[in-house]
Amino acid sequence: MADNYLEKKFEEYNANRGKRPQTKRTTTLPKAGTIQMKFPPRRVFVTGGAKGIGRAIVARFCSAGCRVAFCDIDSRAGQATAEATGSRFYPVDVTDASALRHAVESVIALWGDLDILVNNVGICKFEPLESLSLDAFDKTVATNLRPVIITAQAMARHRAGLAEPSTYGRIINISSTRHIMSEPDSEAYAATKGGVAALTHALAASLAKYHITVNSISPGWIETGNYDTLRAVDHEQHMSRRVGRPDDIASACLYLSMPESDFITATDIVVDGGMTHKMIYEE
Repeated sequence: MADNYLEKKFEEYNANRGKRPQTKRTTTLPKAGTIQMKFPPRRVFVTGGAKGIGRAIVARFCSAGCRVAFCDIDSRAGQATAEATGSRFYPVDVTDASALRHAVESVIALWGDLDILVNNVGICKFEPLESLSLDAFDKTVATNLRPVIITAQAMARHRAGLAEPSTYGRIINISSTRHIMSEPDSEAYAATKGGVAALTHALAASLAKYHITVNSISPGWIETGNYDTLRAVDHEQHMSRRVGRPDDIASACLYLSMPESDFITATDIVVDGGMTHKMIYEE
């Protein structure tokens, strides 16, 4: 029995001589139906991040592993968002230029730099042209438009003083499809959102030397309330066959912030379910 056993083993050895041992192959490819994205942890600041689109942006960047700070005038909602997402909240009225500037500078001092700036804050109040006061117009400008230059300037001044220049930077401004299409009594809102779009390409030119891309996103109808109360006709009027959600804008922000998106700058991306390109004729 022992001799036969050794003979068989010797035959197996001779039969396998010269053959390379089989190794188990492993793969790092994603499973079918999934996409893997590498998003380095970034330092992010969002204006108007307590509710609606702003909150979705804060949550999305937090989920991507970023350090996120945001400001808002609504302290109660801001604190709730900070606790829910693990972000930092700065109670700030953006019409107070020095307070807004101080918030951005505080974030930079805390984290050493700012990688991504999202200018989201905005108010929308339509008033008849005949009764629109200059005070109301100026408040819309101070809320929707002026913060863009204040925050961008703070980021630019910091980058200018760095001993070792950063090779990454993103500014994303939330505009609106109202800057390319209008309805009655929307003058203040349309003017400020048009200003945001114009500032976007101007800032892109000025900040290119700091490797900062600057783009704007123009949302269409984004439902920030109870989505379930929308009617079928509300969804059907869109080419996408649905009304937008805050997460749709947050996704666009994340896309523009990807390292591979550095060739996109000085442009406006419309996220509106196709509405601005839909021709509608009343019978």
